[in-house]
Amino acid sequence: MAEYRPVAERIRDFGPVERGLSPDEMTARLRGCQDCGIPFCHAAGCPLAHAIPEVNVHARAGRWDTALAVLLDAHPFPEFTGRVCPALCEGACVQAIHGEAVPCRLVEREVVERGFANGRIRPRRRRASAVGNLHVGIIGSGPAGLAAAWRLARDGVRTTVYERDAAPGGFLRYGVPDFKLEKEVIDRRMELLALEGVEFAVGIDIARDPGVEAFRRRHGALIWAGGARRRRDLAVPGRSLPGVHHALDYLAAQNRALAGEAAVPPELDARGCRVVVIGGGDTGADCVGTALRQGALSVTQFEILPEPPAVRGDDNPWPQWPRIRRDSSSHAEGGERRWNISTRAFLAAAGDPPRIGALDCVEVDWRVGSDGVNRPTPRKDGGFRHSADFVLLAMGFVGAEEDPLLIELGLAITMDGRVGRNPESAAGTVVHVAGDAALGPSLVARAAASGIAAAEAVLADCA
Repeated sequence: MAEYRPVAERIRDFGPVERGLSPDEMTARLRGCQDCGIPFCHAAGCPLAHAIPEVNVHARAGRWDTALAVLLDAHPFPEFTGRVCPALCEGACVQAIHGEAVPCRLVEREVVERGFANGRIRPRRRRASAVGNLHVGIIGSGPAGLAAAWRLARDGVRTTVYERDAAPGGFLRYGVPDFKLEKEVIDRRMELLALEGVEFAVGIDIARDPGVEAFRRRHGALIWAGGARRRRDLAVPGRSLPGVHHALDYLAAQNRALAGEAAVPPELDARGCRVVVIGGGDTGADCVGTALRQGALSVTQFEILPEPPAVRGDDNPWPQWPRIRRDSSSHAEGGERRWNISTRAFLAAAGDPPRIGALDCVEVDWRVGSDGVNRPTPRKDGGFRHSADFVLLAMGFVGAEEDPLLIELGLAITMDGRVGRNPESAAGTVVHVAGDAALGPSLVARAAASGIAAAEAVLADCA
């Protein structure tokens, strides 16, 4: 387990909560990696398939520079995944069959941070491009767009990353709280990419400036990495009451305030509020930690699914990702978690103007029907009301957002929410799609791997 700052200290600020492992503990835990006969961590686990066992071997021996070289050979930004990745590699770790996995994520973070601290991470020398004067435009600066730019820069390709927000980073910058990923870490990587030749154009609406046709003419190839930010909503009575917000709006407002872009709007400040977070995933946990830091009176997190088991079930064998209960650092800071809870309506508080005052909820059981589908069934006498004056919907994402630019670039959103080539569009510049836009809502490492694959597709097309 990672070491953390004391709860009483960390909830007073938005600084990083994780301290990593002590040197002695890291050495001891890495010993288990040497006992592995056939590693599954890098192939069955990590989407980037970087050489985790080799990194761990060198780190345990104190060969930090060698470990760094191996890590950076295939990994575009381990300082990000070393902080926010759920560590699929650890779920596939051989040591995890009967015990605790090797802490691959924390080792990754330690290796890269030592590299930065010791001045070992420098801009790669720009080499002559094998594809001539090709200028690639990347739309979206999240993990996929940045990874694509990183890969193209390695081959000396001129690349411009376009971002509508005020700074690059996408969900990493505006969706992940600073206490999990401090934004100085993102800025450091952006500076490095810029030194390697990547250009950033922020605050840009391509449809207006420079306009789609001018944009097409400017670039010989395009990569769409616009993400999948269409949010799952809760269509129940009272949804439009003031005080009910989407989690991403809430988290982004706090991050913008910490960056000095804009103050937190009063309606997105949970200070003194009875907060309910609907959704039990990572985003919901981030809302819990943020609300506690803002000074919420109470925080309760509802999840419609059953409480996961403490250990793997028989239907969840290794090396599958373990479907077990996970408590984040935010859950250790306060609040209450409840499972098997469905929200039937949002209820207005007394007074004028109306705003949220309570939730009408019911406890549910999950049962498989005659059609084989597992559905929530309300429990008899399971209804209850829960007081709340601030509600956050953190129920995940369902696909890409509608964007007129998609149509103009010859793209379309498919039935499952992904972005693909529009077969009815006129022939034009080929646009490769990367990240969550191509995969559906996923993880940072998967988005990065997809971005690298899109960049390599561009290189193959233009060779």
